[in-house]
Amino acid sequence: MKTIVLFFSHNGSNKYLAEKIAKDLDCPIEEIIPRPNSHLLMLMGINFGNKALKAKLEDYERVILCGPIFMGKFIIPLKNFVQSNLDKIKTLVFVTCCGSTFEKKDEKFGYNLVFNEVRNILGQKCVHCEAFPITLVLPDELKNDGKTFMKTHLTDENFKGEIQVIYDDFIEKMKVELAIN
Repeated sequence: MKTIVLFFSHNGSNKYLAEKIAKDLDCPIEEIIPRPNSHLLMLMGINFGNKALKAKLEDYERVILCGPIFMGKFIIPLKNFVQSNLDKIKTLVFVTCCGSTFEKKDEKFGYNLVFNEVRNILGQKCVHCEAFPITLVLPDELKNDGKTFMKTHLTDENFKGEIQVIYDDFIEKMKVELAIN
């Protein structure tokens, strides 16, 4: 299954994750760049679209879309990408490094709300969603400290333990799908 990783990242964690996925699956990667690239405009829901991709999505059977969730929302650059490329996307896997924890995934700012929105937009084309909560790289005593997790970014130094196990399982699932197709 020919795969491409596309990503948008605000603070670098989703870029780190996307680069790691692309390397481990040995596939191309490309950044989604909003016009203009303004965090404030994104939070306000103002959409000027994204810059054109270099890759031709029609050439890929699977898109792995990696990006953040802000305040429980499927953010504009990612949502715009999906909506404007519905006819070109064959299958999509959505991956996020987010602040929501596994325990709070269904709450107001939880990632499951975004996963459900992605599934609603894409229907059967959305074949998998995976969350990598940033709290997984924090020591237990700092997991509930909002300031700490907002300042924490994925790095080679902290990508270990539980997050590495979840990541390895995810990559194995993706490789199995590659082998089947």
